[in-house]
Amino acid sequence: MISASPLPPLAASFADYAARWPGEAACAELFIALVGDPQDPFVRARLDGHFTASSLVLSGDGRRTLLTHHRKLGLWLQPGGHADGDRDLARVALREAEEETGLRGLRLEGGILDLDRHRIPEHRGVPEHWHYDVRYVVRAGADERFLVSDESHALAWRALDEVADDPALDPTLRRMARKWLGLGGTTAAATTPAA
Repeated sequence: MISASPLPPLAASFADYAARWPGEAACAELFIALVGDPQDPFVRARLDGHFTASSLVLSGDGRRTLLTHHRKLGLWLQPGGHADGDRDLARVALREAEEETGLRGLRLEGGILDLDRHRIPEHRGVPEHWHYDVRYVVRAGADERFLVSDESHALAWRALDEVADDPALDPTLRRMARKWLGLGGTTAAATTPAA
């Protein structure tokens, strides 16, 4: 149960998220607990789990999203990355969207859209570990021309309604699209079990 005592701002935003998405309250509790962890959860060296931030990058009209074909994971996903010591996760999400898409004039829209705790497989000597991904909405300006970064194989604009219903895509990406479209976040649990 979420504490009634005053919470730090980030933890309070997780509590607000739990109130908006009661079916995801258990996931939000994990995020609140991580904020208060004595080890720094904002650095990737904390292999018991650490914060990341990502964003559903929307077109100006809000009907399409820009996806990245992730180089390491080989999946179409939303852009995002590690906090690397930055405690402002909204700023991290915006920065990662700019770096990974090359889009200029991006702007953050609203608060937290989604929370997702998922296992990252071992890669190049870095052991398997948990990402606590805080997800936001970022909207593109008039210029929607993108640049593919070293972190991606490709980028592509996709219709949000297609993303929401495409079983070939990551279920948490579909959940975010459904939330934005007002269809609810029922395509996957917010906490993915360990692989």
